[in-house]
Amino acid sequence: MHRLRTTVARLRPAVAAHTAQSISQPRPLVVKGGLRTFQPLRCLSASVASEPFLNATSSNYVEEMYYAWLENPKNVHKSWDIFFRNANAGVPPGMAYQSPPPLSGTAQGLATCLVDFYLIDVPLAGFYGLAESDLDKVFRLPTTTFIGGTESTLPLREIIRRLELAYCQHIGVEFMFINDVEQCQWIRQKFETPGIMQFSPEEKRTLLGRMIRSTRFEEFLQRKWSSEKRFGLEGCESLIPALKTIIDKSSQSGVESVIMGMPHRGRLNVLANVIRKELEQIFCQFDSKLEAADEGSGDVKYHLGMYHKRMNRVSDKYITLSLMANPSHLEAVDPVVQGKTKAEQFYCGDIEGKRVMSILLHGDAAFAGQGIVYETFHLSDLPSYTTHGTIHVVVNNQIGFTTDPRMARSSPYPTDVARVVNAPIFHVNADDPEAVMYVCNVAAEWRNTFHKDVVVDLVCYRRNGHNEMDEPMFTQPLMYKQIKKQKGVLQKFVEKLTAEGVVTTQKYEVNQTILPYDKICEEAYTRSKDEKILHIKHWLDSPWPGFFTLEGQPKNMSCPSTGITEEELKHIGNIAASVPVEDFTIHGGLSRILKGRGNMVSQRVCDWALGEYMAFGSLLKEGIHVRLSGQDVERGTFSHRHHVLHDQNVDKRICIPMNYISPDQAPYTVCNSSLSEYGVLGFELGFAMASPNALVLWEAQFGDFHNTAQCIIDQFISSGQAKWVRQNGIVLLLPHGMEGMGPEHSSARPERFLQMCNDDPEVLPKLSDDFAMRQLHDCNWIVVNCSTPANYFHVLRRQILQPFRKPLIIFTPKSLLRHPEAKSSFDDMLPGTHFKRVIPDDGPAAASPEKVKRVIFCSGKVYYELTRERKNRGLDSEVAVIRIEQLSPFPFDLVRNETDRYPNADLLWCQEEHKNQGYYDYVKPRIRTTINRTRPVGYAGREPAAAPATGNKQTHLMELQRFLDTAFDV
Repeated sequence: MHRLRTTVARLRPAVAAHTAQSISQPRPLVVKGGLRTFQPLRCLSASVASEPFLNATSSNYVEEMYYAWLENPKNVHKSWDIFFRNANAGVPPGMAYQSPPPLSGTAQGLATCLVDFYLIDVPLAGFYGLAESDLDKVFRLPTTTFIGGTESTLPLREIIRRLELAYCQHIGVEFMFINDVEQCQWIRQKFETPGIMQFSPEEKRTLLGRMIRSTRFEEFLQRKWSSEKRFGLEGCESLIPALKTIIDKSSQSGVESVIMGMPHRGRLNVLANVIRKELEQIFCQFDSKLEAADEGSGDVKYHLGMYHKRMNRVSDKYITLSLMANPSHLEAVDPVVQGKTKAEQFYCGDIEGKRVMSILLHGDAAFAGQGIVYETFHLSDLPSYTTHGTIHVVVNNQIGFTTDPRMARSSPYPTDVARVVNAPIFHVNADDPEAVMYVCNVAAEWRNTFHKDVVVDLVCYRRNGHNEMDEPMFTQPLMYKQIKKQKGVLQKFVEKLTAEGVVTTQKYEVNQTILPYDKICEEAYTRSKDEKILHIKHWLDSPWPGFFTLEGQPKNMSCPSTGITEEELKHIGNIAASVPVEDFTIHGGLSRILKGRGNMVSQRVCDWALGEYMAFGSLLKEGIHVRLSGQDVERGTFSHRHHVLHDQNVDKRICIPMNYISPDQAPYTVCNSSLSEYGVLGFELGFAMASPNALVLWEAQFGDFHNTAQCIIDQFISSGQAKWVRQNGIVLLLPHGMEGMGPEHSSARPERFLQMCNDDPEVLPKLSDDFAMRQLHDCNWIVVNCSTPANYFHVLRRQILQPFRKPLIIFTPKSLLRHPEAKSSFDDMLPGTHFKRVIPDDGPAAASPEKVKRVIFCSGKVYYELTRERKNRGLDSEVAVIRIEQLSPFPFDLVRNETDRYPNADLLWCQEEHKNQGYYDYVKPRIRTTINRTRPVGYAGREPAAAPATGNKQTHLMELQRFLDTAFDV
């Protein structure tokens, strides 16, 4: 293989010259009906550029020909035989080519060229002077084709007929770019073998029944709600049997759970006829008078998800189907589906993806245009992210809303992005349900055989506009004139089956299916009128059985202490300081880091990294799976974590000490991600959906970088529970802090997260014994900025020990990772201790509160700069510095305690961020509400600015000193 690749690479210029010369002038071919220029019919297989042998497709083609030549030089055309002989003899590129001899006596070469040129879609240039009689000459077939079936020789006429049947009908196959001969041959066999695409009359009648249900469902909705948006499936009704075929075949192969993601179009139909959602629950969604029973905003019907376990009639096995809720950001659900699939595989021990799989549906414009598609594909074969093959189904409308493909993409096909991961692409005319069914069977077999991604491109049209209220003739008049002339796919299929005798009379056999389904819809419509209240809980896509009560509420509203015993702290700390594998050589610098951890354990203190280790390790010991993902998280961007140790002498030999804490512990997953935020955060969000009993964390390389994942944050994390009654406990770790490192390595943009919090700044909540827990239950997410390792430890453990799940946003430090004062005693982590929402001043100011002139509220790293400056100025008794560690939900009760304690002091909020950023706009009105607006709240911090931080160290220090001067101007 190495010799082959080297040879091909070395000869690439010569190959290009050879090919260019051979295809420059197509010659006439005599066929029935006269002369025509021979151009193999343009199938949808791999197209090539003007120099076809300079791309991956052609390189693969040359490799295959070279293999055939090595087996027997007669397997290739004489010109290629001479070329390879000269090349192997060392003739320089450009000189190995010789003009091809006449065709007489080159039957084998002709057959090989014909087959291969059909595959790579290049005009065949070998038919010099062929006559009608030549079509009846018999040729020996190459060993790489399956068109002969059991025959090794065929007349040229039959060769052409079979190639056109395989590649020039309603199915087009892209696979020649795949750099695996076994996989290419597998695909060839599925599409070239004569008579392979045959269905029994019973299978055709089953397919007809599915087509009828798909079509009549849309027609029923159109009759009942003609003025409502539903994003119907008209023009691609074959999607329903396509999905059911994939699920049937996969279930027969042992798949027990299928997780699906899809955009709007056809979603209600998929819910009704694939997932089997109760029809009355779908129909009642159209009632504008329906009252909402659940808290939150809810969502439109064509965004909602569903979870259902049912019997599959084809396999006679139970299968669980989950359709994930999805916002209008079409492809945003892709990585979420993959993450949930990965989690389900992980929890059931499905290490090969044989029991759990994913199906992703796409529109053609979104598939080509959305970068998240590319990010998701690139997760497909990464060890910690692979789901062992996804089946992608593209509903190819050949238009995006109002935009033509020529304006919407630069690639020939919308599916070209899939080529980057060597996924085969099966294009099929969606007006041919049997071809669709066959292709979907092959796709399911491919996934089950090779556990790699595959794409089914349903080439169809959209009979209506973007939605039922939209007028497509405004922008695509000619296209829609043609669409109006098209018979419906069901009508075409019925006529075909009637002609074949599969359906004897339309009136009897077809109506036997249509009328009962129409009756089912009518009865469900009647029942839907009885629905007075909308229960979004009926649309859950990821239920957590046993976690909540039957009413969906927490079993209690309390959280136990998040502290652990001294013995556990020491044990976990010693593991963190060790290499629990024999004969393992670590880096000298890392030896010093581990020694330092050991010293801290002996001194009963921990820094930030050790505090995190304590939290993770204790949860693992309690059976809670911990998964930490993101760019460079194994070592940590700031070289502080080192959760994965690398042997300095043995390649790929690693040690993860966290997995050596206890024999019966839960596994710890820590994985460096691809250089992606949008895709990876979506993946981790999906992973966290699968189970409430796991701590799933995503860390940004720098907090600033979360903004490329903003769609996941806005559409799924911040608003997910309100829209879909879906709780999620994902944790975002966002390194944050102004340290003169420039505008892209400083701010995690706290203001954006705080702006999306759902608490009212002007309403003081009713205080009660369970106030803190009740606040957490009612909020949409939790935002914290911890200033001590102990508080970081507690907030991570609280995330699991509290009786519900909320997303947790943590602004983590950079310089504090090694700050000598940012250490915590074991005493702050023992049983009975908790997360501190507010950390009061515990110095001289607290001892004489009536003498305090100023109370400075702050959060995070700036606390250490404030206390240093206070000490330098000798103001320890006059200024109290209070840390608000949990920003949202806002700790009204504890802030009121602090303001009451210092009745004579003025109040000031200090932050290192600019005034139009950071926490100020969120915190100020809430402090004012806490004190009933009896005192003003001042500001000390940087002035408003467009960029979040300066990149000039001197400017940074000047700004810092300026706001410190303001803070202590007492």
